[in-house]
Amino acid sequence: MGSTVTTAKSEGKTWGGGNEPMNASYGKLMMWFFIVSDALTFSGFLAAYGLSRFKFIETWPLPDEVFNHFPFMHGVNAPMYYVALMTFILIFSSVTMVLAVDAGHHLKKGKVAIYMFLTIIGGLIFVGSQAWEWKNFIKGEYGAIETQGGSILQFVDNTGKRVKLEQFAAILAEDRVQDTRDKGVWFASESALPSFSVAEVQAGFKAHPELLIRTEVLYEATEANKSDKTLHPTLNSKPKHKSILTREASEDMLAKAHYVVEGANLKRNEYGSKLFADFFFFITGFHGFHVFSGVIINIIIFFNVILGTYEKRKSYEMVEKVGLYWHFVDLVWVFVFTFFYLV
Repeated sequence: MGSTVTTAKSEGKTWGGGNEPMNASYGKLMMWFFIVSDALTFSGFLAAYGLSRFKFIETWPLPDEVFNHFPFMHGVNAPMYYVALMTFILIFSSVTMVLAVDAGHHLKKGKVAIYMFLTIIGGLIFVGSQAWEWKNFIKGEYGAIETQGGSILQFVDNTGKRVKLEQFAAILAEDRVQDTRDKGVWFASESALPSFSVAEVQAGFKAHPELLIRTEVLYEATEANKSDKTLHPTLNSKPKHKSILTREASEDMLAKAHYVVEGANLKRNEYGSKLFADFFFFITGFHGFHVFSGVIINIIIFFNVILGTYEKRKSYEMVEKVGLYWHFVDLVWVFVFTFFYLV
């Protein structure tokens, strides 16, 4: 028969003493288990993203062109500025969380409450910023054309500057009807109609001879590409950027137009490869859900601090445990930021 050994330290505790690995309580150890398992999940997502980007590197969107918006600065090209600000705010919220944990170790209720409040504010700003970024990504700015083969065609002027569809598309007297189930065409139902039809874009392009088409294919200044007569010789002088076609080649390519794309969704993406939008929505959305969950948990802990719950227990371990989760969420964002925006 075996015997059960009970020490004085373990009496009255669920996580019995003498068995605290690395001096970690039951709650902290379970939080570490969760963090490790969640880290493996994010690692799988980012590995899949990296593999897909490597496979479709020639048509992958350029982050500087996709994430170039800044609040209250409409029309100003600010590549990565707002994303950098979001990252700084989230990392700074980790600093305030560290200060809250430290204040808890010294049983300073007032300071714990202040630093927890600042952490919550930082998390709310980040979630709101991510929602604003999603809105711009979904809405789009310039619009594009999708060919029958699935290629994305963007429009530029003779200096290489992007041009919006609304700046040149013609207005034709045509009856455009959205296919929906109530019209008996459930097998061909479609999303909301774009602002312009393919015919209107084609007519507008024809009326503006200064316009050219830029493809989603990344141009590299090799000798083979330089001799390609379908590429514009002057505008394709930079080492790496999207290929710009000659006027003649642009007209030939536009004749294959199939659909007008505005913004991005899970089916179409005006920025380039469809997989980019799929991964963006899934990974940043999954991370955003973690941040939002962390904010809710922080709010609960904050009110417990205000009510003196942990002051009565003479322990602020709950603040420390939620701090571990918050630091993990911030660390994951560093990797997401690096993969999506910097590499």
